Amino acid sequence: MKSKYIFFAVSLFAALSANAQETYENAKLAGEDLNGTARYVGMGGAMEALGADISTIGSNPAGIGLFRHSNVSLSAGLLMQSDGKEFSNGKKTNLSFDQIGGVYTTRTGQKSFLNFGFNYHKSKNFDYILNAAGSLNGSSQNKQSYIKGILGNENNGGFFVGKDKKGQNVGYVEAPTLNNPSPNVASTWSQIDYLYWNNLIPDNNTGRLNYESASGYNLARANTGYIGNYDFAVSGNFNDRVYLGLTFGMKDVNYKGYSEYRENFNNAGGVLVRDERKVTGSGFDITAGVIVRPVAESPFRIGAYVKSPTWYDLTTSNATGLVYTQGTKNKEYYISNSYDFKMWTPWKFGFSLGHTVGNYLALGATYEYENYANINSRVNNGGYYDYYYGQYYESSSPDKTMNNHTKEVLKGVSTLKLGVEYKPVSNVALRMGYNYVSPKYVSDAQKDPGLASLGTAYSSTTDYTNWGEINRFTLGVGYQVKKFNIDLAYQYSAQKGSFAPFSNVRDVTYTSGTTKITESNIASNTDVKNNRSQLLLTLGYRF
Repeated sequence: MKSKYIFFAVSLFAALSANAQETYENAKLAGEDLNGTARYVGMGGAMEALGADISTIGSNPAGIGLFRHSNVSLSAGLLMQSDGKEFSNGKKTNLSFDQIGGVYTTRTGQKSFLNFGFNYHKSKNFDYILNAAGSLNGSSQNKQSYIKGILGNENNGGFFVGKDKKGQNVGYVEAPTLNNPSPNVASTWSQIDYLYWNNLIPDNNTGRLNYESASGYNLARANTGYIGNYDFAVSGNFNDRVYLGLTFGMKDVNYKGYSEYRENFNNAGGVLVRDERKVTGSGFDITAGVIVRPVAESPFRIGAYVKSPTWYDLTTSNATGLVYTQGTKNKEYYISNSYDFKMWTPWKFGFSLGHTVGNYLALGATYEYENYANINSRVNNGGYYDYYYGQYYESSSPDKTMNNHTKEVLKGVSTLKLGVEYKPVSNVALRMGYNYVSPKYVSDAQKDPGLASLGTAYSSTTDYTNWGEINRFTLGVGYQVKKFNIDLAYQYSAQKGSFAPFSNVRDVTYTSGTTKITESNIASNTDVKNNRSQLLLTLGYRF
C-alpha cells in the first residue's frame, strides 16, 4: 500500500485567517438533553414552577428559593442505545457521571430565605453510534466536488481550479492567469474538495478531469463526549409568595466524532473517507427566573424564566483520510486542520405551572421556546491588547452567509414537559413524566456545500441528518429515610431522522468542446433512529 501524507500549504489558507463553523455542526451543540437529578428526570423535567430541586438551577433558578434546608446531591447512571452497531471507540452502553451540587439556605425572616446554589450536570451527552447505508445510482461524493469545479464562479457555489506554487490543485475565486497565477482561495473550496481534486478527479496520465460513479454507500460514526454545565445561583424567597433567582452558568464542551464513509464505484473500485473531528471550548450564559403564588397560602404556583444566549469560544480540529481503490492498487491521502471560532446560541424563554395537593401529590407543566434559526456563527477577525491589564481580547463578527443558511435550515423549537409525583406514604414517592421537543430542522433542509463561507472551507465531511421530534417517557421512584434520600429514574428517548451522504445537485449544464452536458448528483435519504434509554440514580442529604 502506497501512502502519501498531504497537509494544507500555507498559501492555501493565506486568505482564510478568520474562521467559522457550519450550520449542521453548530446545531449539534445547541439544545439540551433531559438530565439532572433522578427526581427531575422522573418527572419529565416539569419542575420549573414546583422548585425545590437543584436541577432547576439551569432552567428557572427561582426554584432554588423553595428550599427550606441545605441540601447536597450526587447523580450517576447508565446511558444505553437500543439501535446501531458498536463502532470504533463508540459503545452502545456507557457509564455517565451526571450531576453533583448543593444548596445552602439562610433564613432572612419568618417565611423568607436567601439561598445559594451550585450544580454541575451534563446538559448534553454525545455518546451515540450512527449507521446508515443506501444506493446512489451513479451519484457520488467526488461527483459533488467535480460539479463545484464545473460551476467555477464562487457566487454560483463553485471555484476555479489551478495549481499553487507547490503544484497542488487549489480552488480559486478567479481563474488563474499568467499575471495572477495564484488568486484568492475560494471560500467554497473545502477540505474534502482538496482531497478529491488532488487525488481522484484529475487523471494523472492524461490530465483530463473525470469523476467516479458509485452504486452505494455505507457510513458508520461514533460520537462521544459531553457538554458540562457549572451553574452558580442566588435565589430569594419573599414571604413564601414571590421567588426570584439568577444563575451564572459556565459550559465545558468536549465533543469527538469518528466516521468511516465508504462508496462502491461502478468500475469495481471504491473510496473510503476516514474523518475524526474534535470540538473543545467553553461558554457562559445567564438565566433569570421568577415563581409567584397568585393567591397567598395557595399551593398553585406560576413560573417564568429567560436564558441568555450561550456565548461559546470554541476550537475544532480534524484529521481526514482518503483511501482510493483503483483495481488492485490503494492510495492513501491525509489532511488535517485546526481553528478557533465563536458561536452564540439563541435566547430561551420558559413558562411553567405547578400545583400540590396536600403532601401527597405534585403536578408540573412547563413550556419552553428557542428559535434555532437565530444561531449566530461568528468569524474571528482579530482583536486588541490591553496593555494596562496585560490581556488580549479577541473580536468577532457574524458570518452572514452561513447565518442566512441557518435561517433557511433551522427553525423555532418548542419543548413541553409534564410530570406528576404521588406519595402513597410519606417517605415513598412515585413519579411519571413526558417530555416532547419539536423538530429543529425544516422538512426539506440540506447542507449547502456551495456557500461562500469559511464554515464551508473547513468542512471535511458532506453528510447531514435532519432529525425530527424527540419523545421522552420517564418513570421514577424515591425513598426518604431521616435526612437521606435515594431516587431512581428511567428515561426512554425516541427520535427519527433522515440521513443524506451529500447534498443534491440538479441540472448543472456546461459545455465540453461543442457539446452541452447536463449533470445531476442525487442521493436518496435513509431513515435513521436515535433511541436511547437512561437509568439514573441520585443520592441526597439534607442538613
